[in-house]
Amino acid sequence: MQPPASESGLRVGSRRLFLAGTCVQAFSFHVFPRHVLGGGGFVAANDRLNVAGIGAGGMGGGDIATVSRLGANIVALCDVDDERAAGSFRAFPRAKRYRDFRAMLDQEGGRIDAVTVGTPDHIHAVAARGAIRAGKHVYCQKPLTHTLVECRELTQAARRAGVATQMGNQGHATEGARLTNEWIQAGVIGPVRAVHVWTDRAGRLWKQGIGRPREAPPVPQTLDWDLWLGPVRARPYHPAYVPVSWRGWRDFGTGALGDMGCHIIDHPVWALGLGAPSTVEARTTLDGSFLDGDQPNFETYPIAALIDFEFPARGPAPPVRMTWYEGGLMPPTPAEMAAGEQLPDNGVLYIGDKGKMYHGSHGGMPNLLPRALHEQAAAVPRTMKRSPGHYEEWVQACKGGARPESNFDYAGPMTEIVLLGVLALRAPRRRLEWDGASLKVKNAPDLNQYVHIEYRKGW
Repeated sequence: MQPPASESGLRVGSRRLFLAGTCVQAFSFHVFPRHVLGGGGFVAANDRLNVAGIGAGGMGGGDIATVSRLGANIVALCDVDDERAAGSFRAFPRAKRYRDFRAMLDQEGGRIDAVTVGTPDHIHAVAARGAIRAGKHVYCQKPLTHTLVECRELTQAARRAGVATQMGNQGHATEGARLTNEWIQAGVIGPVRAVHVWTDRAGRLWKQGIGRPREAPPVPQTLDWDLWLGPVRARPYHPAYVPVSWRGWRDFGTGALGDMGCHIIDHPVWALGLGAPSTVEARTTLDGSFLDGDQPNFETYPIAALIDFEFPARGPAPPVRMTWYEGGLMPPTPAEMAAGEQLPDNGVLYIGDKGKMYHGSHGGMPNLLPRALHEQAAAVPRTMKRSPGHYEEWVQACKGGARPESNFDYAGPMTEIVLLGVLALRAPRRRLEWDGASLKVKNAPDLNQYVHIEYRKGW
C-alpha cells in the first residue's frame, strides 16, 4: 500500500482553482494553510458545500440525495439517461441539467466545490479525473476505476491536487470494520494465513457467460447512447446492457468482483495490512467460454469463478492466501459452526492459528469461532478512531475537516487488487506473477494489453 499523503489545508474546487476545460493533461497546486485561503477559495465549516452529480440515477442518485441531507447544495446534475435520473431531477428542480459531464465542468466549474461520480464503471475514471483537474473534491462509487492504469493515475492525480476524496465502500466507516481490525491486531484469532471472500451477485442480479446480442433495437429517446458509451469502443445499443446489466459485460463493468470486491476485500486488506499480491490465479466455469467455434467469449465474465491471491509476509505477519468465490461458490462451512448455521451470502472468513472470524459485507459485525473467543475479544481496547459516518467523512473533509478513511490513497491500491483479479479471469488456470510497481504481469506479457484500454477519440 502507498502511505497516505497529508491533506492539511485541503483546497475546495471553487473559482480560485477552476481549470478551464477538461483537456488539461498535467497540473500542480501549492497547498496553503486554511487561514491564507480565506474567502472564495475555501469553504468554511459553516458554509454550504456546492455539489454536482455525475450519474444521477441508481446508486449515483442515492449518493446525491445523501450528501444533500447532510447540508450540501446540489447545483448541477449530469446524466445521459433522463428516465433513469428522473427521481433526482424531480428532487432537485433548481439544479442545472447536463448530459455531458465535460460541458458541466466547463460551464459550472466556477460554482462547484465538489462532485459525486455514480456512473457505470467505465466512466468512473474519466469523470473523476475531469473533476480533479478542475480542482474539485470527488466522491466516486466503487470500483474506483475500470482499468488498472486508470486506478493508479487517478490515485496520483488526487494526491497531487490535494482534494478531498472518498470511494463508495460504505462499510469502511462501520463499527464492525473497526472491531475486525482491533480483534485481528490484538491477536484474538492468532496470525492469519488464509482468508476466504465471496459474493452471491454474479448470475443473481445480472447474467454472465453469455454472448453479445445480435439484434439492434432502436435507442430510447430518453438515452444518449453515444455519451453512455463514453471512452469505450462503439457497439449498437441493446437493453441487455442498460440500465443495470452492464456490470457483467467486460467493456463496461468489472463483474461481481468489481461490484462487491471493494466492499468485501476492503476489510482483510485493511485489517491485515495487505499490499499488492505477488501472484494471482483464477479458475472459472467453462459455460459460455466458447460461444462461436473456438473463439473465447470475452464479452461477459464467467458464470462462476474462484480466484487465489498470494500476499507476501509483512514484517512479522505471515504470508496470506486470499480466495475469492462468486457465481454461487462459497467456502466450506466452518466445522465450529453449529448445525443449521451458515455463512452469510456475502462476506469474509479469516483463518487464524488460534481461531476463525467471519462477517458479512459492508462492514458487518464480526463473529468468532469458537464462540468462547468472544470473551477475549470483549477485553480488547478500542484503539481506532470511530467514524461519524461514511458520507459525513467526505462532506466534512470538503469543508476542511479530517481526511476520509477510504480516500483514494487507500482506495486506489485496494481497488488495484480487485482489478488484478478481474484481469486474471482472462487467463484461467494460469498462475500470474504480478509486478505491482509497474502494473505488469511478469510471466504473461500477453495480458499486459488489458491493464488499460484505448479510449475513443475525444475521451
